[in-house]
Amino acid sequence: MVRLNIEGMHCGGCAASVTRAIQSQDPRAGIRIDRAARTVEADTEVEAGLIMTAIKDAGFSATLL
Repeated sequence: MVRLNIEGMHCGGCAASVTRAIQSQDPRAGIRIDRAARTVEADTEVEAGLIMTAIKDAGFSATLL
């Protein structure tokens, strides 16, 4: 499981972009987003660094929780 804080995720469109970024690395990842807390949990075997890079490429800053 990867747990991240996402800076700049404010709306549903942002959450959808983060979801797409994670799914680009693992299409089967189970993703839970809390927009109010600006956090995401992804059930995935993919390394956190790869997920964080994909999120950064989507225009957001991600840090491990």
